[in-house]
Amino acid sequence: MTARRARRGGLAPRAVRALLALGFAVGGLVTSASPASPPELSADQRRRLAAGEVVVRDSMPPGASASARGGTALAIVRASPEQVWRVLIDYPGHPRYYPRVVAAQVVQSDERHAVVRYWVGIGPVSFSFHMDKFLDPQRRRIDWHLADGHGHGLFRENSGYWQVDEAERAALVTYAIAVRTVLPGFLTGSSERESLVETMTAMRKLVEEGGGAAPKP
Repeated sequence: MTARRARRGGLAPRAVRALLALGFAVGGLVTSASPASPPELSADQRRRLAAGEVVVRDSMPPGASASARGGTALAIVRASPEQVWRVLIDYPGHPRYYPRVVAAQVVQSDERHAVVRYWVGIGPVSFSFHMDKFLDPQRRRIDWHLADGHGHGLFRENSGYWQVDEAERAALVTYAIAVRTVLPGFLTGSSERESLVETMTAMRKLVEEGGGAAPKP
């Protein structure tokens, strides 16, 4: 379904929430403007992370527009940073923890860059979009934004990053996203925070249960 059809016919609130959840799910790595060190945490945030919570902040990824919606989620994953990294860069496996993503295909890639096409299904709405992903394996960071020269369905902006840092016998994972769609902002509600938590929780479960690269078809 095209963005034009979606505007004419309207979307049910549930579909709107699902679209925003998708926006706060699909993504990748870090830009040169992103901080190189782990995020500073308050004593309360450290306590909540140690208790297994996903902590959500209002801070947006570098380069986000003033009208974008999003935030930053942090969580402790009881696995090595290398295990988390392998799951994050396994692009065909992204549907395992990105809500509403039904397929992902690597269009081109090298050690530091990839273009990935995602297919999304949200009730009667379906579309695909392309992401440019930029990897920094040494810092275990991935930045991404919508790839130029491609259609992106309902998205007007989708950027962010994953960062994986060492913690005591675990990994501290940061996930930030900024999204803007053709839909009015008042329809999105609290879906940004919900989707950040949903994606981080699903990714952590996959890693901690031993999920590696998705099997090849």
